[in-house]
Amino acid sequence: MEHQVLFIAYHFPPVGGAGVQRTVGFVKHLPEFGLLPVVVTGAGPDEGRWTPEDQVFMSRIPKEVVIYRTEAMGKGLRENKVSRFLRRLLCLDGPFARWWIPASIKQGEKAIKEQGIRLILATMSPFESAIVAATLSRRFKIPWIADLRDPWALDEMQVYYSSIHRRIHKKRMHNALSSASGIIMNTPEAVRALKKAFPDFEEKDVICITNGFDPQDFDGPTPSRDEKTFRIVHSGYFHTELGMDLERKRVLLKLFGGIDKGVRIITRSHLFLIKALEEAIAIRPEIKKDLEVRFIGIADKTDVAIAKRSPLANYIHFTGYLPHNESVKEIRMADLLFLPMHNIEPRTRATIVPGKLYEYMATEKPIIGAVPEGDAKDFLIKSGLGIIVEPDDEKNMAKKILDVYNAWRKKEMIVTPNRPFIRQFERKRLTEQLAEEIKAHMVRGIC
Repeated sequence: MEHQVLFIAYHFPPVGGAGVQRTVGFVKHLPEFGLLPVVVTGAGPDEGRWTPEDQVFMSRIPKEVVIYRTEAMGKGLRENKVSRFLRRLLCLDGPFARWWIPASIKQGEKAIKEQGIRLILATMSPFESAIVAATLSRRFKIPWIADLRDPWALDEMQVYYSSIHRRIHKKRMHNALSSASGIIMNTPEAVRALKKAFPDFEEKDVICITNGFDPQDFDGPTPSRDEKTFRIVHSGYFHTELGMDLERKRVLLKLFGGIDKGVRIITRSHLFLIKALEEAIAIRPEIKKDLEVRFIGIADKTDVAIAKRSPLANYIHFTGYLPHNESVKEIRMADLLFLPMHNIEPRTRATIVPGKLYEYMATEKPIIGAVPEGDAKDFLIKSGLGIIVEPDDEKNMAKKILDVYNAWRKKEMIVTPNRPFIRQFERKRLTEQLAEEIKAHMVRGIC
């Protein structure tokens, strides 16, 4: 008899994007370990940048998985810039919370009554799902586990109006997670940050289950393409517009404590890659005839404008959002993969690892990691694939690109993959860890 697990997952197929992949992997593989997921999710794709449609993921959901969908969020609940500013200034719930919390609780109650649920798992963001899970747990005396895909108020990329706002959000995070039977963070550093921020959680069951990749996506020979071009590929979102906006407000935000000292989000963009390529071409102009740069995913007007201003504009291509199988095909055909991250204060460590890194590693291609200290850098080095530079060091990045280009010209492999290390991030292995955690909490009952 399979034990039923209720997933509270706002990001779920046919919605695509990075926020969906972790949940899809868990839902796909949990039945193999005697656990049958039941899912409460939103209505489906909308016009938002972060919720594109991708039917590829829907095809991976086992047919026996029951899905409960809320009604769509009404357009009357949308907020304008003024109301959003006031709401964030006063730390009030926004229209999303006022819709998602009651709508998903309603569907969750229905699922629990109809499906014999024994445990609730809330995957976040959105972090309002913690309130949903805690409410259902309390009403039905069922344990719940928090699965944090991002470290919430402990994420150094989060920007607030002041240090007071940051403390308020940390308090909310603490309160929301306090009733959880267990907490799953997606990086080792995030586990350390959580325990440091909330010492009373030291007795709580807090573990790390990273993001990963599905090895079936990388089966078979590398797709063929024109081998005459040196192709650099980035997959996923940039944070260019946010980064540029924060650069303008940087002094004020640091003064009021709204952003961590040393954090620069602008480096999580293509800006320094383009500068590095311009530098590399100044050194070796012949690269131009071979160069092709492909940005896979949804780009905003700022992303495109920066590329158009560059002398390399004709060598840069934005594909827009691609179905996941097409996106994987693109990164497998790369000669060099680009992984940019935000910069941070020296002698500190980033709490996040971009989800794309795991699929990058599965390609066994060279990865230029413009990353700070942290798990992402550690993983890149241990994988044998990482070529590491500081996030804002375009001169060193140019040198590293030239090294990879020279090896490409000679048809030499500049990296050696550490396959045993990479295989630990296969989604089935990660789901086995989750299954063990769920079963332990089912036995333990409510804490």
